[in-house]
Amino acid sequence: MAVARDAIGRALGRPTGPPPSPSWLKQKGASFVTLNLDGDLRGCIGSLEAHRPLGQDVRENAVAAAFHDPRFRPLSATEFERVQVEVSVLSAPEPVSFTSRTDALEQLRPGIDGVILRSGWHRATFLPQVWDQLPTPEEFVTHLMAKAGLPPDHWQDVEIQRYKVEAFHE
Repeated sequence: MAVARDAIGRALGRPTGPPPSPSWLKQKGASFVTLNLDGDLRGCIGSLEAHRPLGQDVRENAVAAAFHDPRFRPLSATEFERVQVEVSVLSAPEPVSFTSRTDALEQLRPGIDGVILRSGWHRATFLPQVWDQLPTPEEFVTHLMAKAGLPPDHWQDVEIQRYKVEAFHE
């Protein structure tokens, strides 16, 4: 968390101490940084696959979530004082083999799996934390299809991957 908050503070011109840098942050990793303000989503940006050191990934995703999430205006200095930061470190995605929509839904583990859904150029993901709002696999996948820009009954050429997260909350 400190890495993410520090990166946002630096971008706002806030004086900060030296950023934390334990050795595990130097290993490649994928992360999502979620910002919540007064219980509402305020920004969420991340990486689905490890392609840079985890510390760099967290810092860049934190700044992107605070200032470049297209759903929100940039985070203000006043909001920075009240925003809660959550960092989710993702495992490597693994493919889900299935024969039908029903088969795919039966394989998903509510509260455990983050899900990546792809079909052609369409792609979307939900972190495992989204199961709190969409507790059944049917609801979860229907909303994920909408997020990907696909109709809810679309099932041709769909690929699903799942991953786990280790979440760090303030």
